[in-house]
Amino acid sequence: MNKMMLIAGPCVIESEENVFHIADKMEGIARRLDLDYYFKASFDKANRTSLSSYRGPGLENGLRILEKVKKTFGFNIATDIHEPWQADPTANVADIIQIPAFLCRQTDLLVAAAKTGKLINIKKAQFLAPWDMKNVIKKIEESGNHNILLCERGTCFGYNTLIVDMTGIVEMKKFGYPVVIDATHSVQKPGGKGDRTGGNREYVEPLAKAAIAAGADALFFEVHPDPDQALSDGPNMVNLYDFEEMLKRILLVYNSVHGL
Repeated sequence: MNKMMLIAGPCVIESEENVFHIADKMEGIARRLDLDYYFKASFDKANRTSLSSYRGPGLENGLRILEKVKKTFGFNIATDIHEPWQADPTANVADIIQIPAFLCRQTDLLVAAAKTGKLINIKKAQFLAPWDMKNVIKKIEESGNHNILLCERGTCFGYNTLIVDMTGIVEMKKFGYPVVIDATHSVQKPGGKGDRTGGNREYVEPLAKAAIAAGADALFFEVHPDPDQALSDGPNMVNLYDFEEMLKRILLVYNSVHGL
């Protein structure tokens, strides 16, 4: 792996205009930094803290927007599914199907995703040990798919807090699949604001650098032009206009580790 793999985009599709603004900026960043880039956005956030929280435009309209992004910019697309029936229509647009952390042991969801033949990015649950991912991997493999990414996104550490154990990256790499560090969700404070999630975005960059140094193969970030006004996960998202300079600094670590 020479080019650094990057999965990045807004947490959720807020509007077509917002998505295209982010995609346009990311196209330039990915080209200038020569990245293996996947545009990420969710069409539905089914695990929000509050019933009143914004979830997204839904599958049909969301996939329409993502397909338009794909055709306009030539991007590979990553998005997540929450129910087995979403796998096939999502596979018509997405190049990576992502399994949310809370759902990574849901057998029917894993099997449906695997049968699409797409690259499956499995987020390790906040409650799982790294070595417990062997059972998750086995469900994908035994469904006929060996196109797997394993994603570290933090582990529960008391209440409303996550911690990233860098030895977990080493442990997951033993399974023989690339490991992704989700540097933005790893700084979440789940339920930390009572009716929504909090976060510490100032820790995103050092966490990403540390994970790459520990052996992570790829990066996942959520970015937004105005994170404090974002409709989902604002406290842990990176400002779009700061992102390129952050990536340049992280690339110094990546290139050093990979001898580039």
